[in-house]
Amino acid sequence: MDTEAHPAERDPSRPPSPEGLAGQGSRSACVSENGERAPVPGAGHREGSPVPGVGEPPRVSADTSPPADGADPAAPADRSPARARVAALTARLPGGGFTALVLLCVVLLLLVGRFVMEPFEIPSRSMEPGLRIGDRVLVNKLAYRFGAGPRRGDTVVFDGTGYFGAGDFIKRVVGVGGDHVVCCDSQGRIEVNGRALDETGYLYPKDAPSEAPFDVTVPDGTLFLLGDHRGDSSDSRDRLGAPGGGMVPVHAVIGKAEWVAWPAGHWGGLHG
Repeated sequence: MDTEAHPAERDPSRPPSPEGLAGQGSRSACVSENGERAPVPGAGHREGSPVPGVGEPPRVSADTSPPADGADPAAPADRSPARARVAALTARLPGGGFTALVLLCVVLLLLVGRFVMEPFEIPSRSMEPGLRIGDRVLVNKLAYRFGAGPRRGDTVVFDGTGYFGAGDFIKRVVGVGGDHVVCCDSQGRIEVNGRALDETGYLYPKDAPSEAPFDVTVPDGTLFLLGDHRGDSSDSRDRLGAPGGGMVPVHAVIGKAEWVAWPAGHWGGLHG
């Protein structure tokens, strides 16, 4: 026996359920503009079966139209004009992206060498034992560009034009502006402002700090420079009687030598 009332057999005195009202909807909403009755959503479907368009999110059909002529279907649609120009330029290069990467690296190296770190080759024995003929040293060109000046003990590369001779030279800073530099004390050591220098960490073995005596006061803005191999170095000592007194202006300094980059067996930082 069927104990569940069918919709047509329910008690008419009972108020219609919200579900029933939602299923009926308004009459005006079910009539099309030409006067024909529009189908009511859910009509003709059995109870429990899904009703298309009711309780479901709107469906969007995939765009299957072919891409425009010459368009790459895999290319992003929002590519900026700048990126498109770069891609077009890269495509014209032999080797494409690899060639572009190599060129970028070359440009970066040139910029680094011009403004940051530049290699120099050692041409003489004047800075032995720390630097030997043929060594390549990396010179930090920013070391003295932001207010800091050369300090005693620094190894510097400088343009010697007008002071030492045409070309670049590498020496060690022994005195800076205002220093009183004297050779030598009773033990044969160089004194700066009355204090003996300890040069055992870089002086060439068995070399005296200097065979030639001197007593100078370094003018402001200049440097007193010596080679580490005192017996085989032409430096400030040899120009004491020349114009400038063997001093080198700070503005002639190219940078601070910090690292031996070649040969591989001689890699390492420089003393001072």
